[in-house]
Amino acid sequence: MTTTEIDREAGTGPSTARSVDLKLEVVVIPVSDVDRAKAFYARLGWRLDADFSSGEDWRVIQFTPPGSACSVIFGRNVTAAAPGSARGLYLIVSDLEAARQELLGRGVEVSEPFHGAGDVHAGPDEPYLFGSVRLGGADPKRGSYSTFASFSDPDGNGWLFQEVTARLPGRIAGGATTFASTTDLAAALRRAAAAHGEHETRSGGHDENWPDWYADYIVREQAGQPRPS
Repeated sequence: MTTTEIDREAGTGPSTARSVDLKLEVVVIPVSDVDRAKAFYARLGWRLDADFSSGEDWRVIQFTPPGSACSVIFGRNVTAAAPGSARGLYLIVSDLEAARQELLGRGVEVSEPFHGAGDVHAGPDEPYLFGSVRLGGADPKRGSYSTFASFSDPDGNGWLFQEVTARLPGRIAGGATTFASTTDLAAALRRAAAAHGEHETRSGGHDENWPDWYADYIVREQAGQPRPS
């Protein structure tokens, strides 16, 4: 076996060694009018982190969505991409309707909820994770990852809300349950309360151990594990 063959085979599987974390913290979006874009993202209620400039040739503005570890940057001479060409920018939310209503209340146009068409992925709609077919309304089964809504900034850069209420297995370690905001924690508590109500109905009585049940439910949900019944 040649050295080239050994190197090629060694690169086919995932490495278990990790020397440094890789944290995606900035996405650059292209805009044509910096001040107009700044006004739009401020209207979304996002945190303004920076507005740096040097004369007329260079300017950098950074906003961070609530609860996000990743920020967006736009400005002048910060990207060669065509204004409005950034599409498929996903904002993960635990309650899609609440997220929609907040932006609508801020005067931002947001689409109605939509979901995919099962195994049909080719169609006339703007592509997103489930293909280019968008069926109106929330996912009938309210499956995690399956309900979306979309909006755009003034240049046409496209954003999507994706409702995620339970992560797939392995995405989050059960011992590292965290919440980015009080809003996400409150939503998790509401889901746990609803599930616990069904649990008490099945068991036929009040559960004195409800705090432990809630905690177990929330940790399992976030880790993508089967929830207690």
